[in-house]
Amino acid sequence: MYSHGDAPRLIAHLDMDAFYASVELLRYPELRGLPVVIGGGQRHQPETLSDGTRRFFRLRDYTGRGVLTTSTYEARALGVFSAMGTMKAAQLAPDAILLPVDFDEYRRYSRMFKAAVREIAPKIEDRGIDEIYIDLTEIPGALADGGRAIGARLKQAVREATGLSCSVGITPNKLLSKLASELDKPDGLTLLRFEDIPARIWPLAARKVNGIGPKASEKLAGLGLHAVGDIAAADPAFLVQHFGANYGRWLHDIAHGRDQREVVTHSEPVSISRETTFERDLHAVRDRATLSAIFTELCVELAGDLARKGYASKTIGIKLRFDDFKSVTRDLTLPSHTMDARTIRRAAGECLKRVDLSRRLRLLGVRAGALARLSDLLAPAAPAAEAPAQAEEPAPLYELPLFAAAPGDPG
Repeated sequence: MYSHGDAPRLIAHLDMDAFYASVELLRYPELRGLPVVIGGGQRHQPETLSDGTRRFFRLRDYTGRGVLTTSTYEARALGVFSAMGTMKAAQLAPDAILLPVDFDEYRRYSRMFKAAVREIAPKIEDRGIDEIYIDLTEIPGALADGGRAIGARLKQAVREATGLSCSVGITPNKLLSKLASELDKPDGLTLLRFEDIPARIWPLAARKVNGIGPKASEKLAGLGLHAVGDIAAADPAFLVQHFGANYGRWLHDIAHGRDQREVVTHSEPVSISRETTFERDLHAVRDRATLSAIFTELCVELAGDLARKGYASKTIGIKLRFDDFKSVTRDLTLPSHTMDARTIRRAAGECLKRVDLSRRLRLLGVRAGALARLSDLLAPAAPAAEAPAQAEEPAPLYELPLFAAAPGDPG
């Protein structure tokens, strides 16, 4: 009943409902039922008035280049969604409340809801700040009712620990559970069996499936395959012909709900990065001082992230996005692993020398890749071992140059 040819499995996907916005509504309960968006800066903090009430910023008053992190369901009803440009959102919902992001608070609530789940079902796969997979297969009695009772217990535990609601999908595998958790949001509990796929999964748009991105979705639509059911009905050979052997076979499998992936309780990060989008586009020469300070601060923050998480990096990279929205990346492999801010800053600066900086910049980022745990390194690289000996004291970190002056530019 819960398997597809193999031993029975019962996998849950738990997704917090409008997580960042919901955390903010705990702080500002007077905003419940109103369109609220998260994505402002510190200048958008609510103002407490003399009578104890609070005055909030409205989207109509926003100026800048930011994007929204999330929105309440009331704002979504007005067409305002995460990753939307804030100025565009202001056109659609000028009266919506704008709140600043508070990632420290969101991470705190993330730890709280995950701890509550682990008390009931310890085998979880962390998929981000607001979602997890849970293997319920070995929980006593879970298979008997398809996970209904254990799903209700999980939802109640999360609410008691955080005051927040979540949506849970419980199915035989991760693919279906991810889809199921979206079907009855918010505060949903959705159970699906393989026999439910034609009625509940096949009508979904193909882009709803995790792994079918915009380009693949566009190509599928061009072939007349708009819904998951269209893919399921397609000849496997047709899919392989147009999408290649691996992706074509994968499309056929997911359309029929087949997914053998296990719930992975631990995985190492591939990379750690820091980036920022500017309020206005910055020029490499005319805004050199501002860019230099931002660039250095990103490197310092990245070094702090590595130290806090217990990693060192051997590949340092940069990411730039220009005013025409084109992005470029560059990487540099070091002779040994490091978590030193100066070394990261120097390597990132070398990467910058390989980029044409004639256009204005709207985003700047720094990335640490090829990670190794500090506990696995016999002697983490020290700055002196990575740089040639110098006759004089090295320049302070914040004085390392960012961009060379343009010809004739006085600097």
